[in-house]
Amino acid sequence: MEIIAWVLIVILFAVGMAGAIFPILPGALAIYGAFFVYGFMISFEPFGWVFWTLQTLIVAVLIFADYAVNAWGVKRYGGSRASVIGSTIGVLIGPFVIPGFGLLIGPFAGAVIGELMSRASLEQSLRVGYGSVVGLFTSTLVKIILQTIMIILFIIWLVV
Repeated sequence: MEIIAWVLIVILFAVGMAGAIFPILPGALAIYGAFFVYGFMISFEPFGWVFWTLQTLIVAVLIFADYAVNAWGVKRYGGSRASVIGSTIGVLIGPFVIPGFGLLIGPFAGAVIGELMSRASLEQSLRVGYGSVVGLFTSTLVKIILQTIMIILFIIWLVV
């Protein structure tokens, strides 16, 4: 039973880390779920309220940061609310419409279209599109770092 638990935990960790790059995957929630798999299949004993508080806080920050950092990138480059919405839509549907490059093209195109719809110039719209890509990369980096911290904390709690 313990081997099955560890296989599931590793799979959930891998899905979680992949979710940092591919927004359609659950990301931090998969990693968080791995803690419950360990608890239910092995033991909840190593985890106390400090562990759960830290992990829940990180998940909350990740959920907030996922949208806030992308919006920050768009806003930093002069984007409007329409371009923030367009960029968010692009992040979600881009990978399906253009497999492979949709993750980059989707938010860029969504932000540009959103900005053009709010009657900005093409030059300004392209700048905002670039900002959406900057926001996407920044958000991805933040997710990778925080999700890695989640996994490291899990390991520390098991070892100590």
